[in-house]
Amino acid sequence: MPTAPQTTDELYEALQANQRRPYGRTRTVTAEELVDAAERFEETLPLVRALLELQEAYTYGSEPRKSPVVFARLLTLFDEQPDAFDENLRHLVFWRFKWVAAALRALPEIPLTSLRQWLTEMRERYEKAGLGLQPYYGQAYRLAAHVGEDEALAFELWAGRTRTRLSDCEACEIGERALYHLAAGDDERALGTWEPVLAGKESCQEEPARSIAHALLPLLRAGHTDRARESHLAGYRGCRRNPSMPGEVGRHLEFCALTGNEARGLELLAENRNLFDEVDSPLELLDFLTGVEVLLRRVEQLGHGELPAAGFPGRTWTVGGLRAEVHGRADDLAARFDARNGTTAHTERRTTRLDRAPLLEALELTLRTRHLDEVAPAAPVVAPAARTAPDLPEPLPELIARARALDERGDPDARACWTELRTRVTARGYTHPDEPAVGPLARLRADLLADEASRLGERDDFTGAAALYEEAAGLYDDAGTPAHAALARAHALLATAEIPPRTSAPAGSGTTPQGPADGADDTPAEVAALTAAHAAMVRLHAESSGLAPYQEARLLRLRATALGLRLQASGSDGHVAAVLDEVGLLHDFATRHDVPGQIAGALILRASTFAISGDLPAAVAETDALLDRLNAHGPAWHLPRALGLRARLRLGAQDAEGAHADLGEALRLAADWPADAVDTARLHGDLAEACLRLGRPDEALRHLTRSAELNLRRGDRFDAYCAYSNAATLSLDLGRVEDCIALLDSLLAEPDVAAGEPDDRLVAQLRLTRARALRAGEDLKAATAEFLTLAAESAGWDDDPGSHAVIAAETAVLLAEAEEFGRAREAADQALAAHARDPRHESLSNCLRELARLQARQQGADGLAGALAFLADAGRVADGARAAGYEAHGRSLDSALAYEYGRVHAYADAYEEALAALEKALALLGEPGPDSDRADEWAECVRFAAAIEGIYLERPAPALARLDAAVSRLTALGHTDETEPLTSLADRLRDEE
Repeated sequence: MPTAPQTTDELYEALQANQRRPYGRTRTVTAEELVDAAERFEETLPLVRALLELQEAYTYGSEPRKSPVVFARLLTLFDEQPDAFDENLRHLVFWRFKWVAAALRALPEIPLTSLRQWLTEMRERYEKAGLGLQPYYGQAYRLAAHVGEDEALAFELWAGRTRTRLSDCEACEIGERALYHLAAGDDERALGTWEPVLAGKESCQEEPARSIAHALLPLLRAGHTDRARESHLAGYRGCRRNPSMPGEVGRHLEFCALTGNEARGLELLAENRNLFDEVDSPLELLDFLTGVEVLLRRVEQLGHGELPAAGFPGRTWTVGGLRAEVHGRADDLAARFDARNGTTAHTERRTTRLDRAPLLEALELTLRTRHLDEVAPAAPVVAPAARTAPDLPEPLPELIARARALDERGDPDARACWTELRTRVTARGYTHPDEPAVGPLARLRADLLADEASRLGERDDFTGAAALYEEAAGLYDDAGTPAHAALARAHALLATAEIPPRTSAPAGSGTTPQGPADGADDTPAEVAALTAAHAAMVRLHAESSGLAPYQEARLLRLRATALGLRLQASGSDGHVAAVLDEVGLLHDFATRHDVPGQIAGALILRASTFAISGDLPAAVAETDALLDRLNAHGPAWHLPRALGLRARLRLGAQDAEGAHADLGEALRLAADWPADAVDTARLHGDLAEACLRLGRPDEALRHLTRSAELNLRRGDRFDAYCAYSNAATLSLDLGRVEDCIALLDSLLAEPDVAAGEPDDRLVAQLRLTRARALRAGEDLKAATAEFLTLAAESAGWDDDPGSHAVIAAETAVLLAEAEEFGRAREAADQALAAHARDPRHESLSNCLRELARLQARQQGADGLAGALAFLADAGRVADGARAAGYEAHGRSLDSALAYEYGRVHAYADAYEEALAALEKALALLGEPGPDSDRADEWAECVRFAAAIEGIYLERPAPALARLDAAVSRLTALGHTDETEPLTSLADRLRDEE
């Protein structure tokens, strides 16, 4: 706290500010400081309020040892100065007797007699104050359940009594009743009791998160797997990293362990590593550690005891080491509680959890399914799991010969050979064969460098690829193979030319980064680099002798590729002929020397060139011819790429069905080859697009996540995160809010993402999508906090003010929903200033209209001036859009604005002005036609205008005439669904006449 409050008003403001903080060390320390400050005032009330805040911080910050001490001070003040406590404060004092009872139960060093003495004092105090005893019996039942004795009797004495004002909330009591039935082994009755909480009908600060955690396994045992999955995603978010709910976190870890989601369990454990240090409640710690041990024990049983795990601070842990430590600590805690209680209840309950067998072999919990093999750092996986790796020769000379032969043909199976050779060559004690056919070690090392460079190039790491190719060329020179050296240098020239400027895409655009924000400025440099690279390759080709046909064909392919990339960068028709000429040279040479792979490569380049130049019919014809040749003569590994090319052409021609069929066949054939060699990840990404166009979003979501997984396996994390970002956006569009949040939480927890390494705008896009998902999930506090942070960060994006405009506008809406209209106005002004630099007409108009609606709805006539100011801004945005020739993707900005003027005036009881605005909206919309996609908007305007006219202005006759005419018109046009609200309103008006 920067400075201590000097007045009671400052103290109360500081207390309110602290109450907005999450529970944890920061809030607790501040509460302690505020108590110190309150003690300096002469009045008692400031100290009472500060002590109440401190006890709450201790209680929900999992520090039960300190809570009773603070309450003792409060109780002393209450006894000595009862007049300082108004009815609300008096209520809080009696309420918190329950908090102290819970704190004492959580401490094994407190004797059982002391717990019972406290309950006796609670009862006596309640009786003396004339308060009902149901809360006392509730605490007596909880003590009985904790000890494990006389639970049934205690339950009946509590559950059968009438609730009072001091009873726990309905949601908490439902949870306790359900846990009683669960402990009795009656899953069905427990779930039935829980239903109002699980369904969201009853809730509080801790519910439904607490009940969900305990209901997960009963839901599985009852066969409700989908609901268990959904509950896990929603419930975990409610308790993660929360020091007052570590036991619930432990239950989620246990759920992961028993459903085949051990890798996710380790991920969640890492996310909650703070609990090892912050939880000071022995009882909560015992519950948490038991869940942790269930997870670690399962991982160890699966043979992964050496994986890293997040644990107690001060050292690094493996799964096995942490399990042993947790086992000892949890056993000790259980024994201490049992010794205090004189029973074996805690040891038995712990044993039951630890001995529980997995309930499902595998339950897909999130869009990002991970396995234990992926947790430890490992080399990128080249081939998909479904593919069987080729048998590799055991003798080293044979393996080297095979790798080189396959590489000459361009066969993707060469990759597996190079991978095996890399392992053998780097092994300690490697001895290189002294055989002329194998050649010197320098050549083999050059081969391996060239293979590694190729892989880097496929992941767009052109800087690394160029360096490795140059190094390989030097080794080839040393080995006396100048032809190989020339080819490596040609590869280095192309890789160097492809090194791009730093790229970013607008974070607020809803798309993943694809290129530089100012890409047009980089085009001349890119074109010049590729032109120079092609010229250097031509010179290198002319100066090189002794090239084998496959090497010369490959060099010609590189020349053609450089010009193809130049065409792609420039989009200039003047560059088309040069590409086709080079492709012709490649095709003629490969045909003359019978190099099948390069014949296919030439045909692919020719088809791509026609596609880039906009000649889709020629591109399709070339691709069809290519596929005919590949089916007849091979090589087969080109088929998936060729089918993928034709699919993209079909998508461009709006033939989504044909594209879907091609991509499905491409994926079937791709299973026979290493995934990166045939770019299986891109095939899945393209198939996702085809699915979206066909109206199959769930199928698209599966392909997006599969594309991301494959990119991750080959080490292409940027493209993987882009695919996951698109998957998160799609899942949010589908209403799968918890799936979206869980996926993004997993991504944002990745070390490189947390550090902003892949791309700062990509990370911002992930956070923006998560903030939108939090809002959709009605977690407005968390959503607002994230939007405010993003708005502050994006204000510095001078290269992308449009994204800041969108983010600031959405932030303004969230602030308005919280009725902070002053701050909302400030955020809207920021959005408008950024919009002036980089217009976002539709987004700004939508947000400004929503701001006006919210202010008018919340404040009525008092908020009319502020609401009209927002609408005036929206009007200027619409004027700018009209002047720029912008066409909205959704509703017309002008008609939507007129409708909002009507609604805002209606909220302010200005009904004549509202009706005039709606008449304007109807005029702007015009009469609907038979194929009009605006019929629903027109019908809503008619309904609203008739409601204003008939109900609020009490002119039912013209209102009915308006409605009847609209119903007749809509019915005649076939828009029968749109007539229902109109006929319903007409019936109401007739009934009231």
